[in-house]
Amino acid sequence: MNRGGIETWLMHILRHIDRDRFQMDFLVHTNQLCAYDQEIRTLGSQIIPCPLNRLQPWNYAANFRRILQVYGPYDIIHSHVHHFSGYILRLAHNSGIPIRIAHSHNNTSWVEAKAKWHRRLYLDLMKAWIARYATLGFGCSRQAIVDLFGSTGNTHLHQQILYCGIDLASFRDSVDLVTVRSELGIPKDAFVIGHVGRFEPQKNHAFLLEIAAEVAKREPKMHLLLVGVGSLRSDIEKKIAQLGLSDRVIFAGSRSDVPRLMQGAMDVFVLPSLYEGLGLVLVEAQAAGLPCIFSDVIPEEADVVKPLVKRISLSQSASAWAEAVLTVPNNASILTRIDALNIVEKSAFNIETSIKKLLEVYEINFSKC
Repeated sequence: MNRGGIETWLMHILRHIDRDRFQMDFLVHTNQLCAYDQEIRTLGSQIIPCPLNRLQPWNYAANFRRILQVYGPYDIIHSHVHHFSGYILRLAHNSGIPIRIAHSHNNTSWVEAKAKWHRRLYLDLMKAWIARYATLGFGCSRQAIVDLFGSTGNTHLHQQILYCGIDLASFRDSVDLVTVRSELGIPKDAFVIGHVGRFEPQKNHAFLLEIAAEVAKREPKMHLLLVGVGSLRSDIEKKIAQLGLSDRVIFAGSRSDVPRLMQGAMDVFVLPSLYEGLGLVLVEAQAAGLPCIFSDVIPEEADVVKPLVKRISLSQSASAWAEAVLTVPNNASILTRIDALNIVEKSAFNIETSIKKLLEVYEINFSKC
């Protein structure tokens, strides 16, 4: 598995659960070696490739059934692939899996509203199959629940919010700002805007760069730190050059030390996403004590440390966003980093709380089988 919000949460669970009681295996849609694969195997779990060609779903079905026969039997199939969960849980139902969970981690209603007719047919079919074949529905926020299961819900499908927790241990580590910034080639006195996210349309990097350009006009020490990888990397590089920011933007790639970068390199965290199921990286940024500026389409549950968060409409100009970013240094003394960390620790986003609820649901549903 590659690093991402869902994948990182699943790794937190795998590291913390009682692995003598629970065996977690991971079916992935790639044959490539990914960032978390070796650790998953070291912890006693399987990484099982099941490549997906959406033009040949029958091949996927045959591979899926074979995997269940070879690696099973399984008591639970817990699917995290949004609409495609409908197909997966239909296959799981036909293979006799008793507990079948559809887990919504996104709110794609903004995209769905613009979908063409054939895409709409697919979405309607997948939602119908989820309603029919899932025995339980999870969502990472209220918006995520509505997006996949509907505002009125399904009469037989029990749905509930399960907040994805984060492991706070790394946020308690002592971090030296000078060392971290030196490693990244960032001056120690720079004003650093941070962003963590895949280079994909959802994350709205083009607008983020426009914000950074506006900040740079007023703050000559501005640097932008981008953590992540994705298909839009070359497009982002071109826009950086067009805006004259080539010496101000740092590409950090896929990182295993995001908490360290947040605490040691960033002054403010900016997330102008077009849509999110929750935006777990925002909770991480708040745990690091970072002021957070983000789009108002993000679910309200992301406002964990309220003095640190500011929502702005995507209809506002890059200049307006830049103004919000530049006021951050004057407001950063509202509470300490330790205070922010303690607030997150007491919230539903603590990994211990998240795991406890997940395992309770697993055990309750298993006892009914």
